[in-house]
Amino acid sequence: MSRDHIQLTPELSDYLRRVSLHEPQVLAKLREDTAKLENGTMQITPEQGQFMRLLVRLIGVRKALEIGTFTGYSSTAVALGLPADGRLICCDVSEEYTARAREAWREAGVESRIELRIGPAVKTLDAMIANGESGTFDFAFIDADKPNYGAYLDRVYRLLRTGGLAVVDNVLWSGRVIDASVNDDGTTAIREFNAKLKDDSRFTVSMLPLGDGVTLAMKN
Repeated sequence: MSRDHIQLTPELSDYLRRVSLHEPQVLAKLREDTAKLENGTMQITPEQGQFMRLLVRLIGVRKALEIGTFTGYSSTAVALGLPADGRLICCDVSEEYTARAREAWREAGVESRIELRIGPAVKTLDAMIANGESGTFDFAFIDADKPNYGAYLDRVYRLLRTGGLAVVDNVLWSGRVIDASVNDDGTTAIREFNAKLKDDSRFTVSMLPLGDGVTLAMKN
């Protein structure tokens, strides 16, 4: 038994995808298109998308929330795991990037399950809380501006039902979280977020070395 995680070489990563990945063509094309963008590295890995789709099905999600939609890979993956009458609310500030997301939703046949709300996510979430939606969500995915991660999680806590699941992306931040010479706002925010969440009694937490690091946080 090893105390460390296996190191994924490019060859081993290719093998993992060959023997385990079931990626719909709409998502494969979206991933290829997004990789060509200047900010293409903001996209989650296909394994993470597949994992989240599985989580959504495992816990029977009917109402989901996404904070940070970008070009739509994660939202499409999540929506594909929802039942036909399921609902996903996506929060983002970019009309440009989410226009590509809308195309993917249509191509995947899940457009009717998704509602996009453009604007600062904190304001969107506060409006949902004020509208009486606390405790009504089964699942939330957080993948937006890092300095606001704490604010997003506080609001997600209120919106999730007991036993609901939050999935938080980029928690290993390409390894910069352990590089003492890196102290930009994003890196500092992720470090502080991780340290605080570890001891947050509101959640049961597990951090996984999937993609750029993913934390699962179940509301207690």
